[in-house]
Amino acid sequence: MSKIIFITGASKGFGRLWAEALLRRGDKVAATARNTDALKDLVTKYGENVLPLALDVNDRNSVFEAVNKAAKHFGEIDVLINNAGYGLFGTTEETTEAQARQQMETNFFGSLWVIQAILPIFRQQKSGYLIQISSVLGLTTLPLLGLYNASKFAVEGLVETVATETSGLGIHTTLIEPNGYATDWAGASAGQTSADITDYNSIRKAFAESGDNADNWGKPEATVQPVLNLIDNPNPPKRLLFGKVAYNLMHDVYSARLKEIEDWKEVSITAHGH
Repeated sequence: MSKIIFITGASKGFGRLWAEALLRRGDKVAATARNTDALKDLVTKYGENVLPLALDVNDRNSVFEAVNKAAKHFGEIDVLINNAGYGLFGTTEETTEAQARQQMETNFFGSLWVIQAILPIFRQQKSGYLIQISSVLGLTTLPLLGLYNASKFAVEGLVETVATETSGLGIHTTLIEPNGYATDWAGASAGQTSADITDYNSIRKAFAESGDNADNWGKPEATVQPVLNLIDNPNPPKRLLFGKVAYNLMHDVYSARLKEIEDWKEVSITAHGH
């Protein structure tokens, strides 16, 4: 049975790949982008099964209008893939106020506005599936991505809370947490802070060298079938890591965290006071 999917950031990267895969198998897609010209070929190929919508997720009113337009056009929305966002590269100290605010506006508040717009529809339907694209950097951090890390940590907390608030309303949620992939996220779509403080040059050099290892970057096409399977699963996970780097990294990170928790157990209990 075909589904109706609302996807933000559908003009490129994961959003574009997944939108086309869904359309190819017969689903209907409300595809959003800042510029809908990037979606014209999808309309040509898939006709009425795709609804292109111009959307800047930073504009809350525009978000509500787009979601409601999609629901009215298709009659319902089964799945939200909340995908819009970008990376901001540079040290925390060198990040300007404007850069920091814009990163949070798009990655966190943009996600929040879409979630707030979709939930009334899901509640009325008594069904719906919210898929939020987060990052493995919403669970642990890398240097030179401080504001991006922070935005994704915030998204993680937001969606986990929504999951607890809506668990009895027929609504499912999943946080997808990819490692780095060879998409536009680290290219033209990315922001960059200044690099004026020479004390950070060694960190910048090590970061650049790690990025040169092609094996660290996942293949975007490999995510298509996992996403389709996830959408079709009646009992989806709350979180799903994408990529072997993410899996291996988080296995080590959580093992170390659990050990530290146990090492400091007595101090933690003492601090309770009774």
